[in-house]
Amino acid sequence: MSESRITRWSAALLGGTCSLLLVVLTLSFIGDDDKSETSPPAVQTASLDGSSSEAASSESASMDAYGVPTTHNWDVTERTIRRNQTFADLLREHGLSYQQVVNVASTVEDIYNVRRLRTGKTLRIYKNPTTETAHYAVYTPSSERYVVYNLQNPADSNVNERTVNTEWARTSGTINGSLYQTMIDSGAHPELVIKLADVYAWQVDFFRLQPGDRFDIIYEKRSVEGERIRPGDVVAARLVHRDTPYYAFRFQEESDERAEFYDEDGNSLRREFLRAPLDYARISSRFSQNRVHPVHGVSRPHHGTDYAAPTGTPVRSVGDGVVEFAAYKGANGNYVRIRHNGTYSTGYLHLSGFADGIRQGATVKQGQTIGYVGSTGTSTGPHLDYRVWKHGTPIDALEMDLPPAYPVTPSLRQPYMQTVERLKPMLEPPTHFAAERASAAPTS
Repeated sequence: MSESRITRWSAALLGGTCSLLLVVLTLSFIGDDDKSETSPPAVQTASLDGSSSEAASSESASMDAYGVPTTHNWDVTERTIRRNQTFADLLREHGLSYQQVVNVASTVEDIYNVRRLRTGKTLRIYKNPTTETAHYAVYTPSSERYVVYNLQNPADSNVNERTVNTEWARTSGTINGSLYQTMIDSGAHPELVIKLADVYAWQVDFFRLQPGDRFDIIYEKRSVEGERIRPGDVVAARLVHRDTPYYAFRFQEESDERAEFYDEDGNSLRREFLRAPLDYARISSRFSQNRVHPVHGVSRPHHGTDYAAPTGTPVRSVGDGVVEFAAYKGANGNYVRIRHNGTYSTGYLHLSGFADGIRQGATVKQGQTIGYVGSTGTSTGPHLDYRVWKHGTPIDALEMDLPPAYPVTPSLRQPYMQTVERLKPMLEPPTHFAAERASAAPTS
């Protein structure tokens, strides 16, 4: 999967009665990734529990970084896994017979199946220089995990977790092009762009952001042995769109399976529908009662919103529902229609194909991929024609008034508001942030 479409997120931030960050953390607990012209002063960083971000553990002197015994002066070779290359292909030239490799593969099936090794990844092979036989192989599926295959005693193979250091960090920027490019230019990890888009999926239409809009984010910055890896959760955010600030604070109630985001008044940011059915496209045509058809050249209503995007771009359902139709339908091409409730239905036209399991009567979840952008039916190029009906009447998806989800439970409102009071100043622009901190400093 490409870096711009990294897997989706969300897990509880901290445990506790309200699992919320009833933070007694001070502003000095925030690292700063802000690369705007006016940066806040240098600040200390710490892990979320207030301890130093320095790794607490050290490797034993008799083990290397992967836990492989250093009893031999190993001949270490790193092999990049090529397409269609098997585990046997990688190891047979290192002194192992085909039967030995088969035995290893069979024994480690429930530990870490060798079929999970991926093209482009590296296999680190430890060979005894005296016998010219491989004893260990290390595979790193991610920055956080590695697998040690004991080739001589396969049952002793294991999967290990690296120590991940987590600290709060801040990144900010003013949009002067796309949100994605502006955030990358500010030093943000690509996955943080996706996380921010999900936080505001129900509140802000990211296709309508404009130059001058601004973002300020506090998030979990994660690293392994000093190397930055995928970020953790967004802790709080502020997005200024058309001079209107939209705040988001992460909070998990005890009865919830996952954390939600709420505004400064405790209202949930979640809505019944996502604002858009796909990421990072552009609107090529809007809802209209009188549009000149690009193929037929005559004026007729266009009761959808067209999103231009490359063929194959995943299209997601904007809400939970039941598939009413999923097939080829004349000028609509490959077409999916979903009934969400007694009021709303949505349609997705000109798809290149359908996702697995998408058929009439199937149940879908919000955000689930239902098909892929294409140009089937009457179409001049790859795009998605997205449609919404309210009580059977087509409406403009961009003008929908989306109903909110539940607010913070009244019994937890006070601790929630206390947390908002602590986090909100941290989301102010850097100059304001610095001034706030200076004014809060004790005087002699």
